[in-house]
Amino acid sequence: MTQSNPLPFLPFSRPHIDEATITEVGNVLRSGWLTSGPKVQAFEAALSQYLGGRLVRTFNSGTCTMEIALRIAGIGPGDEVITTPISWVATANVIIEVGATPVFADIDPVTRNLDLDKLEAAITPRTRAIIPVYLSGLPMDMDRLYGLAKKYNLRVVEDAAQALGSRWQGKPIGSFGDFVSFSFQANKNLTTSEGGCLVVNSPEEARLAEKYRLQGVTRSGVDGIDVDVLGGKYNMTDIAATLGLGQLPGIDAVAAHRRSLAMHYFDCFGTSFEAQTGAQLPVADTENSNWHLFQIILPKKVVRAEFMKKMMEQHHIGTGYHYSPIHLFTLYRERGFREGMFPVAEHIGYQTVTLPMFNTLKIGDVERVVAAVKSCLY
Repeated sequence: MTQSNPLPFLPFSRPHIDEATITEVGNVLRSGWLTSGPKVQAFEAALSQYLGGRLVRTFNSGTCTMEIALRIAGIGPGDEVITTPISWVATANVIIEVGATPVFADIDPVTRNLDLDKLEAAITPRTRAIIPVYLSGLPMDMDRLYGLAKKYNLRVVEDAAQALGSRWQGKPIGSFGDFVSFSFQANKNLTTSEGGCLVVNSPEEARLAEKYRLQGVTRSGVDGIDVDVLGGKYNMTDIAATLGLGQLPGIDAVAAHRRSLAMHYFDCFGTSFEAQTGAQLPVADTENSNWHLFQIILPKKVVRAEFMKKMMEQHHIGTGYHYSPIHLFTLYRERGFREGMFPVAEHIGYQTVTLPMFNTLKIGDVERVVAAVKSCLY
């Protein structure tokens, strides 16, 4: 007897670029203008319009955006910046990059974002800024966050890498607040392959952001040039901007589709799943989150690597984990961080699993994933 073909591989993320955008990228390649040019300017204008008219500058990553925000805010040696231990390590690395000291606060076990009580307890006279992270696209209590920032005179650099299309009380994340950093990396709801943008507060901050993204250069006239700050090479290309221009008009529809997928996940798991397995589902947010990721927390008795291997080998389904606890990486252990300092983050960091969620995922795919999860856990 011949074995039946296995089900097609289902990844946890898959970027989608439509044919019209691919054609337009071809037009850019034929134009001869490949680096920063008219497409970058158009993308920045479109992002600004989407975010209520706020000033937006694009970059080649959503990491340098946070570093540049800290530099614009004048944060450096002797300053402390509070952030979460559960994020991509870039969130903390940029603090070290500007010479400041990273300070972690533990996370809320339900939202998996910064616990604002613990954040406030971590504030010292040296604290100058907060970098909150909206894990999986779920915003935190923005009113309370900015209330704390005002109370202690702190800058906020929102790591909204995963949150384009998310909202707070009906307003798009990025349309209000202080600095807001978005990522357009390959698995984001909107991708430019690699890239990001920074929302700033004034023309002066926008000009400084432009200097930092391209070697500190200011040009004037036909041949005038000056450098008065130490910048880097962080500019976005017109090729990347064209990808963004093709996707931005559909970002709210993408978020709505992902919300429907997330709600179907909850329906398929059912009300008894957590009690029967000891696993933890995410917050069932139907208003604010763009559902960049759908993550479950495995029971303590389950070894994550073994679960992920079963999902792949037995069910042909890819999974991921977002993220390992930053403070337990060697770079941060060398700065004095240890196990037990942030127990909620450590538990979630070791047991979190990211299930498939992407723009072209279908309802039937969700049902297949849930059936596989239950098969691996029951």
